Amino acid sequence: MFCYQCEQTAKGEGCTKVGVCGKQPEVAALQDLLVYTLSELSLYGVEGRKVGLIDKEVNVFTLEALFGTLTNVDFDPERFVVLINRSVELRDSLKLKTKATGGKTDDIEKIANFKPETTLEGLVKQGESKALTTDRNGRADIRSLQHTLLFGVKGVAAYAYHAQILGQEDDAVYAFIHEALSSLLKDELDLNGWLSMVLRCGEINLRVMELLDLANTGAYGHPVPTKVPLGAKKGKAILVSGHDLKDLEGLLRQTEGRGIYVYTHGEILPGHGYPGLKKYPHFYGHYGTAWQNQHREFAAFPGSILMTTNCIQRPLESYKDNIFTSGAVGWPGVRHISDGDFSPVIERALALPGFTEDTDGKSVMVGFARNTVLGVADKVIEAVKNKAIQHFFLVAGCDGAKPGRNYYTEFVEKVPKDCIVLTLACGKFRFFDRDLGDIGGIPRLLDIGQCNDAYSAIQIAIALAKAFNVGVNELPLSLVLSWYEQKAVAILLTLLYLGIKNIRLGPSLPAFITPNILDVLVKNFDIKPITTPDEDLKAILG
Repeated sequence: MFCYQCEQTAKGEGCTKVGVCGKQPEVAALQDLLVYTLSELSLYGVEGRKVGLIDKEVNVFTLEALFGTLTNVDFDPERFVVLINRSVELRDSLKLKTKATGGKTDDIEKIANFKPETTLEGLVKQGESKALTTDRNGRADIRSLQHTLLFGVKGVAAYAYHAQILGQEDDAVYAFIHEALSSLLKDELDLNGWLSMVLRCGEINLRVMELLDLANTGAYGHPVPTKVPLGAKKGKAILVSGHDLKDLEGLLRQTEGRGIYVYTHGEILPGHGYPGLKKYPHFYGHYGTAWQNQHREFAAFPGSILMTTNCIQRPLESYKDNIFTSGAVGWPGVRHISDGDFSPVIERALALPGFTEDTDGKSVMVGFARNTVLGVADKVIEAVKNKAIQHFFLVAGCDGAKPGRNYYTEFVEKVPKDCIVLTLACGKFRFFDRDLGDIGGIPRLLDIGQCNDAYSAIQIAIALAKAFNVGVNELPLSLVLSWYEQKAVAILLTLLYLGIKNIRLGPSLPAFITPNILDVLVKNFDIKPITTPDEDLKAILG
């Protein structure tokens, strides 16, 4: 196997024996094979659009299948066998439809003719032959951009999937995904062409985050500031971890009156700020962090657990029976909910002891998305003008298990008291419970939401730039980001597409970025690695 799509990849170079995340070589091979078959399918998707043929089933399948190849989402080889075969079936069906509609398929048929083996072992061998390589024909820089595009598109697919299940979609998104995947198979672009495709991926991800914002707020209302307890209530319990607000809402609806409290974990914490979700009285609080103590937290949780997006690393046998997955998530031996009926999760929670007493803990505030922040924009602008607020820091991104992420905790703790910290995504769990006080009634720590709520952060920055009649890069705003997986890649590409400069990125730089490509990013966007909190704060604030 060879995999280097996440920040924790072995030795900062690539996992070659088994994934640091726990991904087995056979799963890595099947994921690569699925991407290959999706690329063949995409060739017909591109040609079909030329003759006005748009296949909704193909579009939605592409999202869900690609989503399954993200880091820590689907590690079940049997699920990939189904997805690979379905991808080939849809390819052949779309080929016939495209031909019948007048599309030109002769050249495509010469390269899109993969035939899957009938056994798991055979598919794994085929996948090994389609595995990623870092340098094909001595073109390491082009391969670097191709893989940056691929990983960015995976992130786009994840966000687009969440938007689509709530009824928000745009064919321009599907068209780009198919164009990007087919371009990887044709491999006809030069270095500048691939760089352009990478930035277009950032552009389309901005649209996808807008769609997801519309989906979430349209279904559940705009987030409002909400205090979320970190303690527990006596009674049966279900823990929901991930990103999927639709599954959370479905579970809340199905547990009404059942004597079960529902808790969030990780990236679904911002769900407490949505009026359409917080209306449920048994939607109580938040349990645990994101990555630092995940196994210990899950093993100790006295109820059932629903994983709605990225899964845990190496699930332990001691609590495996208490875990359920949904959506694109899958683990070998873990029960999957595919029809929106959460009865198995509920019955398991009722069979487990739950919390035996109330426990008090800290509380955290959520719900500072763009509507809330822009609702007090006049106060923010006045505070900047009178020097009460000197600087804004967006400290955001992914969490992970590899050492080095304490940088973000220390950084936030050392930010001067006349500065505001905006945060989003699961990286905030390094410092989300810190009491930083306020500036004139404006909290110094503002939780904007999930990673896709980078859209809210962008809208806040654009609004402030307009208010001060300057460009975003001229604002007293610095971005200090952590990355882990492919959704973070997509967001970073969006920021680069928007021309945002001086981004500090860590804990380490992507292994798939070659020195030459990094040099391009440094020259054009002044992107730089984090150093130490003291050094970076000094460089930013002077």
